[in-house]
Amino acid sequence: MEGILALVLFLVAFVLFWRSRWVRQKSGLPPGRIVYSDPKLWGKTEKPFYDVETQLTGKPDYLINQGMTLIPVEVKSQYAPAEPYDSHVYQLMSYCYLVEHATGQRPPHGILQYRNRTFAINYGNEQETALLELLEQMRADDKAKDCPRSHAEAIRCLRCGFNHVCDQKL
Repeated sequence: MEGILALVLFLVAFVLFWRSRWVRQKSGLPPGRIVYSDPKLWGKTEKPFYDVETQLTGKPDYLINQGMTLIPVEVKSQYAPAEPYDSHVYQLMSYCYLVEHATGQRPPHGILQYRNRTFAINYGNEQETALLELLEQMRADDKAKDCPRSHAEAIRCLRCGFNHVCDQKL
């Protein structure tokens, strides 16, 4: 009887282990240990990263520890476009920047996980420079008296939270 119980417990453990690997692979998360997560459904959220110099703050959905490297992961609920949207890429690069400034180690890339596709986005000096230039331009626009809309996409305009008060809506 004890042998049968042990066999059943072993089979249950094997099935659960196999299922957890399958779910992990299906999620698109890279291999490694999850050391940080920000899914609001899981309860208390982690403290955001913050950089005093740039005034940049943010929370990646996940940080994956691959050896001595932390990889930020941003999960998007929609289906993937042919190429990631610039706004998503810059969001991910912001997380790479924040992780580097918090830990002293630059992530070589970040992961954008859409519902049906995953993109690895490189992060190096060129990407950091582009991010800092964008932040500088955003600050200049914030101080400008008149800053026209930056898109011509009707669907974005319709979904904008300022649509009801915007004098430039499409």
